[in-house]
Amino acid sequence: MKILAIDDQQLVLLPLKRRLSELGYEVETETDALKAKASFDTFKPDLVIVDINMPIISGIEIIRYIRGTKNSTTPIMVLSGNTDDNLIVESFDLGIEDYMKKPLSLDEVSARVKRLIGAVNKDQKAVSQNTIIQKRCVGVVIPCYNEEDRLLSKEFTDFVEKHSGYHLCFVNDGSKDNTLQVLNDLRRGREDYITVYDCEKNGGKAEAVRLGMLHMAEYTDLDYIGFLDADLSTDLTDFDDLVKTIETSDFKIVSGSRISRMGANIAKESAREIISLTINYIIRKILRMNFKDTQCGAKIMDKEVIKIAFNEPFITKWLFDVEIFMRMKKHFGAEKANAFICEQPLKRWVHADGSKLSMKDSAKIVFQLGHIAAHYKSKSVGKQNQNYNYVIESGKVNV
Repeated sequence: MKILAIDDQQLVLLPLKRRLSELGYEVETETDALKAKASFDTFKPDLVIVDINMPIISGIEIIRYIRGTKNSTTPIMVLSGNTDDNLIVESFDLGIEDYMKKPLSLDEVSARVKRLIGAVNKDQKAVSQNTIIQKRCVGVVIPCYNEEDRLLSKEFTDFVEKHSGYHLCFVNDGSKDNTLQVLNDLRRGREDYITVYDCEKNGGKAEAVRLGMLHMAEYTDLDYIGFLDADLSTDLTDFDDLVKTIETSDFKIVSGSRISRMGANIAKESAREIISLTINYIIRKILRMNFKDTQCGAKIMDKEVIKIAFNEPFITKWLFDVEIFMRMKKHFGAEKANAFICEQPLKRWVHADGSKLSMKDSAKIVFQLGHIAAHYKSKSVGKQNQNYNYVIESGKVNV
């Protein structure tokens, strides 16, 4: 039996095709709704699974084409994050057989498919994990400098296999050890979910994150893009909580916050915590925003603010988070910037051994903060650096 699955987000189609193929169905996927009409005519599927919210033409138009133009009785299942009651009613009025609301599990999708068109082989069981089909797709930039030991953990690969809609972009920041080889090994066989962006020269965390964010912004199927430290001081499950907040709100940026509180595992070295509190106090005075923690290495952003936040190189090595918020204030104004940014307490943050930020670096931060305050008060963000194109071209990407 043949199934045609139509969705503009490839990260949704990939686990769906894998699971249905495991169950014995012949599956064809299409991200272009216009091409999907031609695919329906030539592939002649026994079932169509279609998303509703797609660019150019919607899933409703696909349904009208199948039921009206082609006068076909081929079963149609909608798999969509759109929960508008009127649209659901319209879909059933047009003749669909089922409406599945994202997020939902692949097990449930498989059960609904079997109920509708039958099982190919009743004894055949799926071997892939019970992935959740999400209603949003997320890019995560992970800067890496001499991280070969940390990257041997299976936490990254296990997460992307269990959670659909995630694409990890590891940025090798001119590592001197075997990090690049480890990353390429990590990516092998997972090319649809993992990208390796290789910077031949070390440019620092700020530049690695910036280049990775700009690269991921070119992916049309991503709704949100964020960054996370390779040491997983904040784990991917907590990062997913930040994503859930931004997708259910009007915030443009959701920033993790390492606030100690009941029920949370926030472990810091005592000396580092004292320095952190001092620095945060100075940052609040400079930003004039009531931030508790700007420097947490876990943030998620709406794609529309990526260019605003990352188009120009940062002027400091460690405090680019502060610069991001300064750029938001310059672009939107203080009032709108405050409304667009959410600070969300983490459930877990543990200081990882081998942190690249030394106590000596921490002492330098106070002077860098003064540099930031003077720079963003006197200059336009758009005139910082004329070497932008050269910097972008210095990276190599494996996609």
